[in-house]
Amino acid sequence: MLVKRATVGSRVGLHARPATLLVESVQSEGVEVEIARSGDDDFVDASSVLMILALGASHGDTVTIRSEDATAEQLAKIAMLIESDLDAD
Repeated sequence: MLVKRATVGSRVGLHARPATLLVESVQSEGVEVEIARSGDDDFVDASSVLMILALGASHGDTVTIRSEDATAEQLAKIAMLIESDLDAD
């Protein structure tokens, strides 16, 4: 299992627009990815907007992403997306 940590870069955290963009990216990769706030063992499906919103991850929070079937490159791409400001114009 691959595991990577990322710091939420969006000013609004992983809320509506950033969560939607994250889900679209995960779905386009075609792999199963789970995400949790770091220090929390309650991983959720990263292809579900509602599950990501339920995390309540704010700007600057660290999240852990993991996958059984993603490559290191795919997981790094998702982590980079989380670290960017997805709510910027």
